[in-house]
Amino acid sequence: MSWLVVANPAWCQTPSKSAQDLDISPEIIQKSPVLQRWRRRVPNVLSEIQNDPSFRTKIRLGYSRFTSEEQGGGINFSIEDVFIGRSGLTVGAEYESAFNGKHESYGADLYYYLRPLGSYVNFAPLVGYQYLRTNDHSTDGVNIGIKLLLVLSRGGAADISVTQSWISPGSEEEVGLTTAAIGYAITRNLRLSTGFKQRTSQQDQDSSIGVGLEWMP
Repeated sequence: MSWLVVANPAWCQTPSKSAQDLDISPEIIQKSPVLQRWRRRVPNVLSEIQNDPSFRTKIRLGYSRFTSEEQGGGINFSIEDVFIGRSGLTVGAEYESAFNGKHESYGADLYYYLRPLGSYVNFAPLVGYQYLRTNDHSTDGVNIGIKLLLVLSRGGAADISVTQSWISPGSEEEVGLTTAAIGYAITRNLRLSTGFKQRTSQQDQDSSIGVGLEWMP
């Protein structure tokens, strides 16, 4: 004798509740934007993690110490990663000057991050304009390079960046720029940062070490 057992499909399914059926006090829902959003539509959490930027826009003001002889100290100011929509494009600008007038540099660059903005490791080709004057030499022109960003903690809490670029590449006035920076947050909107920059040309080579405060809007 054989037995044929047909199971009711309902027995094999776990009852599910819609967001509207959740047994939660209306007062709690009214005070929670997250619950209100989930009631309207369940979000794609993985997509948000991948595409919400793991780093933030930064405005820096700091002190620079130039390592070449007789250049002493100076100031540096920069704005980094001003986002252009959610496309991976950002804009940055910087200014650095020695107090004795023997060094001055400024410029602006456009970056395009190749990986999703939420990634912990990202790469960004850059193109822009840079002006540089050191001692008796000066150059300016197109600046082309690439940036490596390592996010140690999301939301701008800590990260490391390394950038290599060239001013007027291929010309006699070509200058290579190597920059490394580390930032660590001390409050939600304020960070301490330190960085190293080296400039190399056919005529000269110099470098600077900087420390500063960064404000993250």
